[in-house]
Amino acid sequence: MSHDARARARAHAYAHGHWQLTDDLGVFHGRAEEFLRSAPALHTALLSVTDTLRVSGLQAYGEGAPLFGTYADDAGRVQGAFLRTPPHRLMVSPVTVEAADALARQLAEVTGDLPGVGADQDTARAFAQAWAKHTGATATPGFRQRLYRLGTLTPPEPAPPGRARVAEERDRELLARWHREFGEAVGEPPAMDSGAWVSARLAYGGVTLWETPDGTPAAMAGVTRRTAGQVRVAPVYTPATLRGRGYGGAATVAVTRAALDAGADEVLLFTDLANPTSNGLYQRIGYRPVRDFAQYDFGR
Repeated sequence: MSHDARARARAHAYAHGHWQLTDDLGVFHGRAEEFLRSAPALHTALLSVTDTLRVSGLQAYGEGAPLFGTYADDAGRVQGAFLRTPPHRLMVSPVTVEAADALARQLAEVTGDLPGVGADQDTARAFAQAWAKHTGATATPGFRQRLYRLGTLTPPEPAPPGRARVAEERDRELLARWHREFGEAVGEPPAMDSGAWVSARLAYGGVTLWETPDGTPAAMAGVTRRTAGQVRVAPVYTPATLRGRGYGGAATVAVTRAALDAGADEVLLFTDLANPTSNGLYQRIGYRPVRDFAQYDFGR
């Protein structure tokens, strides 16, 4: 097929919408901001990653150059967005099957090395199927999560003995170790280098520790920066030897209450769908399901 013929085919395919790709974070932010803020809960991961890139630099998640994109309808209204921070999976907002297929087709022309995709489960499945169709790659289902939004905070009674405190510089080594251990526990390598993650979180008081009465840290709960009125609790971690005593739940309640006191309109969190304990805990303290998300890994 000639270059002109391919161009006409793409023009026809995008007659009812098209993706605009860019490596410029400012351009992406200008195009996508209103759309992402229109549904901050569903776009929480895109919002928080974009915020981190703006604050910490384009290499916050790795040395590769990030890629961004927005999907617009005939009238120019943005109806979808994606970003990729190599070497990590593509992240896509909820979009139609047609938009997912168009994105897979377009990305296949500019890159063939996507390791996977993460999105709400319908979008993730649609993109994975389209990527396999356009590239011949295999798509293997991976990590599945459920997004929760806080309803009414309901602290468990009685709370475990101890108190919450915001992590400080003196906790750096502990936080880095727990950040690595959290990734190992969920079977997902951390998106950021643990040292860089600690520095970023300490800069805005983004980790709360639960201490036992003798001052020993027993659990941590992190929180993203507030953007578009929402924050996301992540990660929540209790060392294996201290689990089952309510420390993780107490840290989650503390960081949630602090986010509300600081003016957050929405407090969100993701859970591993394969972990009934955490899903049950978060519902008991007032979090309600919003939507399920999924990841797919690509191979040859």
